[in-house]
Amino acid sequence: MESIKVRQRVGQDGILHLDIPVGIIERDVEVMVIYQFVSSSTVTGRSLEQFYGVCADDPIVLDDCGISESLDDDLAGAFD
Repeated sequence: MESIKVRQRVGQDGILHLDIPVGIIERDVEVMVIYQFVSSSTVTGRSLEQFYGVCADDPIVLDDCGISESLDDDLAGAFD
């Protein structure tokens, strides 16, 4: 038995459409669906209000120097 967790949006028709690749073909499977309502702030991870004041101790300062050239460094592999 395999378990797959997905997050989908129910359309205006009130029907939940699921397309779940399971990696098998031409076989019968038994499927059990358990659903739980997720509030909109949980769907996006965090609400914008939760970030209010996060820079209070380290404010962002804009000056006349522009953007540092060091920010253009090669970022290959940085997000792997």
